[in-house]
Amino acid sequence: MTAIVIIPARYDSTRFPGKPLAPLNGKPLIQHVYENSKKSKLAEDVIVATDSTPIFKAVAGFGGKAVMTSDKHTSGTDRIAEAVASLDYDIIVNVQGDEPLIRPAMIDDVISLLDDKKASIGTLMKKIENPEEIFDPNVVKVVCDKEGFAMYFSRAPIPFDRDKWKVKSEELKVKNEESKRKIELETFNFQLSTFNFFKHLGIYSYRRDALLSFAKMEPVELEQTEKLEQLRALVNGLRIKVKETSFETIGVDTPQDLERVKKWLNLSS
Repeated sequence: MTAIVIIPARYDSTRFPGKPLAPLNGKPLIQHVYENSKKSKLAEDVIVATDSTPIFKAVAGFGGKAVMTSDKHTSGTDRIAEAVASLDYDIIVNVQGDEPLIRPAMIDDVISLLDDKKASIGTLMKKIENPEEIFDPNVVKVVCDKEGFAMYFSRAPIPFDRDKWKVKSEELKVKNEESKRKIELETFNFQLSTFNFFKHLGIYSYRRDALLSFAKMEPVELEQTEKLEQLRALVNGLRIKVKETSFETIGVDTPQDLERVKKWLNLSS
């Protein structure tokens, strides 16, 4: 099967306007994403899909490939669906344009997941090491069946460890809201939990037909409630196969996140 990486990139980010062009160690952010994606062994090509002329020109400036797409898209998935409509690839990988630490092996992993004919979509998860992330709504959790297919994604702690969290719940009843988060962490012994919790990493591979079908589907109630687009796929019967990875990534949503990435790159160089 043939595979291509599409990197959706828009200029008008609410929290960080112009984010793809933000300088990171002498290069625009989008260049780091592009160059790391090009190192994939299984993807035949990489294209940036954007609605921004400055981003398009920046990608062309460092020798990359880019296509212009509509500025009406509400999600990166819709943007890549437009970009691949005229391309002939079996598998499309969606690498977020704000993931400068993306590893080529992660791209190869999600492509390989679609060797399973039952899978329409592939993605990755990582074991949670920091217990605070379990209670962080910005960290999306996932639970899978015995074959590695996602059963549900949530911003809430899933699964809920009833026995281990029983005392915590009782204590929270008598505590004020200000101390709630602190108590949650103090009364949950992460090391003694009988279950491994996993966070979802936002890289996806799609079969071409599945992507184009998904982009035409109407948003569903679960998706709108959790603000998680992948729930639309599950509700509509698309099977998402998940693989555990040891790699950590840092998505850049704010200028502060960019500083975190700079520190990480400096420490690893």
